[in-house]
Amino acid sequence: MPPFEELKVFSGTAHPVLTESICEYLGVPLGEAEVFKYANDNTFVQFSENIRQCDVFLVQPFAFPVNESIMELLIMIDAARRASAGRVTAVIPYYAYGRTDKKDQPRVPITARLVADLITTAGADRALTVDLHAGQIQGFFNIPVDELTALPLLSRYILNKKLRNPVAVAVDIGGTKRARNMAERIQASLAIVEKRRMGNDDTLETLNVIGEVSGREAVMVDDEIATGNSIIATVDALRNRGVAEVYACCTHGVLSGDASQRLSASSIEELVITDTLPLDMKKITGKTTILSVAPLLGEAIHRIHNGLSIGAMFE
Repeated sequence: MPPFEELKVFSGTAHPVLTESICEYLGVPLGEAEVFKYANDNTFVQFSENIRQCDVFLVQPFAFPVNESIMELLIMIDAARRASAGRVTAVIPYYAYGRTDKKDQPRVPITARLVADLITTAGADRALTVDLHAGQIQGFFNIPVDELTALPLLSRYILNKKLRNPVAVAVDIGGTKRARNMAERIQASLAIVEKRRMGNDDTLETLNVIGEVSGREAVMVDDEIATGNSIIATVDALRNRGVAEVYACCTHGVLSGDASQRLSASSIEELVITDTLPLDMKKITGKTTILSVAPLLGEAIHRIHNGLSIGAMFE
C-alpha cells in the first residue's frame, strides 16, 4: 500500500506541457489549480480540488523568468501545506542558480543554498530534480532530494547512431565525471577541454584539448547550455585538432538569447537536449533533437508514491 493517499500532480505555469506528459505516463489526470498574476503583479494560487492527505507533486522547472518561477513554486507549496496535503514534493526538472554553489569570489552569495532554504521553509517535504549542476547542492536541502540523470536517455540516442569511432568530450575539467560516464555507456574513450572563464560575462578562453580526438566523432557532454559560448569554443578547439564530427549533448537547453541560432551556425552535426525546460520551437533548428524526460520523471514519481527504490531505475 502506498504510504499516502491519492496521487495528485499539479503544474505551475513554467512548463505545463511537460507536466501533462508526466500525467499521461502515470495514467492520472492533471490536477486542477488556478495559478495566475493579478494586475498588481502578485501571484495567486488556488487548488480547485480536495488534496487533504494526498501525495501532492508540484512540477515547476525554474524557467525564464527564473525568479518568478521560483516564487510561484514557493506559493504553490505553501498553498498545498495549508490545504492539508499529506506530503508535498517539489518536482524541479531544472534547478536554476546551480552555478552559484560556492563562494568562488569575494563578497558573493551562495544562491543555490538560499533557494534550497526557501523551498524547505515554504513547506516541501522532498524534492525531485534532474542533473544538478553540482552534486553538493543536494546537501543544501534539509529534506530528501532525489536527483535523476538524463544520461541514459542521451547515451541511448547516441548509441543508436552507431558512430564508428566516438570519443566523449568534457567541455571543462569540472564536467569530467559526467563525460566519463557517457564514455562508459557509449563504449568510447575520454577527452577533456581545458579552458578558463574570463570574468563574469561568459567570455571563455580555450586552452587545450587533452586526449586523442583526431579523425574521430566527438560527443560533447554538459549539464546545460546557456549562451552557447562554451560549446562553440569547444567545437572550435576540437575542429582545430582534426575531429571528424561533433555532437553536443546536454540535459538542460537554457539557450539564452540567440544561442540556438549561433549553435545552428556552428559546425556541430547535431545538438541533443531534453525538455526539462520549455523550448521556443520557433528558434529550434533542424540540427536540434529534443528527448523527453517525462517518462523518467513519471517513473520516479510512481516510485516515490509507492515507496519503491529510485536508484533501481538506473541499475
